[in-house]
Amino acid sequence: MNKDRVKGTIDEVMGSAKRRAGELTDNTQLQVEGMVQEVKGKVENAWGKAKDVVHEANQEAEVKHDTRIKVELECSAANSQDKKPA
Repeated sequence: MNKDRVKGTIDEVMGSAKRRAGELTDNTQLQVEGMVQEVKGKVENAWGKAKDVVHEANQEAEVKHDTRIKVELECSAANSQDKKPA
């Protein structure tokens, strides 16, 4: 979980509380502010999730790339040993 997701979650919770307080007090402005903050939190959270997915995909690709290089080096070494005259 990255900082965008944490900040998004906090904004969602705070916005929800503001919106609810506005509903209880019939304060339309507070309701609107709460809704805006909730949406902002949802967007931040979605952005954080997207960043996490990209980060995980990059890590997975890096592991596959490193493994492929290691296998190629091992195969190359084995082939060069097979070609040496006895």
